[in-house]
Amino acid sequence: MAETVISLAERVQQIKPSPTLAVNAKAKALKAAGADILNFSVGEPDFDTPAHVCAAGKTAIDEGFTRYTAVPGIPELREAIAARFAEDHGWSYAPEQIQVSCGGKHGLYNMAQALFGPGDEVLIPAPYWVSYPDIIQLSGATPVVLPLTEEKDFDLEASVLEKYVTSKTKGIILNSPSNPTGAVYTAEALGAIGKMALERGWVVISDDIYDTITYTPGKLPHVLDITPELKEQVLILNGVSKSFAMTGWRIGYTAGPKHIIAAMNKIQSQSTSNPSSVAQKAALAAVTGPQDFPSVMKEAFLPRLEYILQALDGIGGITCVRPGGAFYVFPNVSSYYGRTFKGKTINGSLDMADYLLDEALLALVPGAAFGADRFIRFSFATSMAVIEEGMRRLGEALKRLE
Repeated sequence: MAETVISLAERVQQIKPSPTLAVNAKAKALKAAGADILNFSVGEPDFDTPAHVCAAGKTAIDEGFTRYTAVPGIPELREAIAARFAEDHGWSYAPEQIQVSCGGKHGLYNMAQALFGPGDEVLIPAPYWVSYPDIIQLSGATPVVLPLTEEKDFDLEASVLEKYVTSKTKGIILNSPSNPTGAVYTAEALGAIGKMALERGWVVISDDIYDTITYTPGKLPHVLDITPELKEQVLILNGVSKSFAMTGWRIGYTAGPKHIIAAMNKIQSQSTSNPSSVAQKAALAAVTGPQDFPSVMKEAFLPRLEYILQALDGIGGITCVRPGGAFYVFPNVSSYYGRTFKGKTINGSLDMADYLLDEALLALVPGAAFGADRFIRFSFATSMAVIEEGMRRLGEALKRLE
């Protein structure tokens, strides 16, 4: 009797695993096997969660705060998030307009499930975070990729965006500072996008997860500040993962119109229910406690960034837009495409990433994962010693290409 193979749903066959997590897992496996891997693929700060935040989590456990909570998060955390928005940005949100989720990615998934479906199109500027297109596809909608250019510092251009707009366009995802480029959208660009969204009734998803890690002077431009009348069409996605080095705690949050948050709560109630009770208490300590931790991280990140930019410039054949935030550089290495090593041709970023991992023991993420094949992504959320050795290895490896 033939063995029965259960078929998979069509939707899961259309998506792929997260490339960044896959590269990180491969690097860790090689390192565990004894290889001297330098891992530049990690999308998380190389800092421990602040002590007072950890203490709050421990207290929650000791006090038995380990049962179910309200689906959208404990009231005091949602109130604290609303207060943080008011203090930091002047935005007014009620607790009912806040959902706490199991990480920012989960919040985006809830949004997509609540807002989009077959026949809808969602604009995604590229280079994009790897999960945006797949999360939109899982909703049944179609991701429409809008290419941004290195020559324009990866800024949005309304005139280019217009070419990708159709009668099916329902929304756009903004990510500033960006993963993977670190680009910060200009106020002019955000104003133009806000005007288009207002006139055409789009929903604007603003992924602000890196908003506390910036290297440019002045206030970070935001579509909601520039076009405040757009508020009922904007969803703010954020969390504590990057700003408080809490990636493993899995707490993200969304602010938006009450009816959309209510719909997202329905989705969450039938999937994960509430986020971790203990992690919520830790996040509460992060949101209400001292807010200087991102500045501490930036003091460490900035010298690393300067070193990498200088090193890349010294290698030759590489261009790199200076990031305005986050902890990534996204150099253009396409001048090395077409070259060979031991008979194998480097045809794109996937080949380049494989070559650098195999021959230089450098783990990084190919630009193809972000919709930009001419580039590779380096995270500088690692020590200066690792960065110095990594840049040395990169230069030597590129010299060996013929």
